[in-house]
Amino acid sequence: MTQLRQVLAVVAERRAEFEEKRYVPREVIAEFKSAGIYRAGVPKRFGGDALPPAEFLRLIERISVADGSAGWVASFGSSTVYLAALPLETQAELYAESPDLVFAGGLFPVQSVELGDDGYHVSGRWKFASGCKGADVLGVGIKKSGTDRAGRPLTALLRPEQVRIVENWDVVGMRGTGSHDLVVDAAVVPEEWTFVRGGEPTVDEPLYRYPAVAYAAQVLAVVGLGVARAALDQVIDQGGRSGFTGAPKPAERATYRIAVGQAEARLRSARAFFYEATEGAWATVEAGDPATPHQVSLLRLASTHLAKNAFDVVRSAYQLGGIAAIADGSPLQRYLRDASVVPQHAFLQEGMYDGAGAVLMGVQPFPGYL
Repeated sequence: MTQLRQVLAVVAERRAEFEEKRYVPREVIAEFKSAGIYRAGVPKRFGGDALPPAEFLRLIERISVADGSAGWVASFGSSTVYLAALPLETQAELYAESPDLVFAGGLFPVQSVELGDDGYHVSGRWKFASGCKGADVLGVGIKKSGTDRAGRPLTALLRPEQVRIVENWDVVGMRGTGSHDLVVDAAVVPEEWTFVRGGEPTVDEPLYRYPAVAYAAQVLAVVGLGVARAALDQVIDQGGRSGFTGAPKPAERATYRIAVGQAEARLRSARAFFYEATEGAWATVEAGDPATPHQVSLLRLASTHLAKNAFDVVRSAYQLGGIAAIADGSPLQRYLRDASVVPQHAFLQEGMYDGAGAVLMGVQPFPGYL
């Protein structure tokens, strides 16, 4: 708890720097490591914590209240669950020095590769590698003939010295995530250093029975929750302050109070559904069973619903902020920009409601939903 308080203090102090630099510096990543964020998805057999998802999600929620970009980068502490699909020998080598491993990557656009006697010959350029400047190992998406039956691409693991980062993260929100492009030129990656994202794990621990792709959506959705909490707290706090014109304080206006009450109910409701779905799926996998399709779908639905409602709450907060909210120095305009990014992610767009509706009605959802 003391280490988390230290992380929150550092993030609050340096969040403007993250936005200016367009990434979270390595010394801040080191603070995240000290707090155990990057061992949260690492198997216990390799010295990790393998945290229950709800516990990790609450950590990311708290960091995201302090800063959305920091929460987004910290959320990839969960991405090592993907690495549980690697051979055990590869994982042992990967975590030999420490379980506090930062894994980042750009999966798309997936690049075609040739397989030689020494491994895959990898070249290409990939986008959206969030947190890549602080990573200890990087992944890129590759494809070859004979991929798994679901048609999912492989991820090839590389060391930072094998990858060139193209700093082109010029965006409206989540500016501090450092989601730059990755370029690889003729690297050779042995087969045992590749895996299918969400593929069959080689580690037999409860966390690796939890739906990996749904979890990836959850850790991003919860960033929006933290940002929305910060935005709503901001307008609640400013309700007692006098405005520029001498008009009644916001808290004295029924319209302001109604909007705050509606936003609070909306955010808490979406949050409750989100954690309810999480705990339900976790109880199943912890008991030794796979999550049911219905449970997986609820995770996807709750994540999409949270991302959408969090953005709606932030928009309401921004409007309540009045003319002062438009200033570059206003936290509300940063919250608005950051929250707008979350439901834009492919995992969290409104099409996920279609998949959830299909599962609820017993028809086949679109490919890749489950």
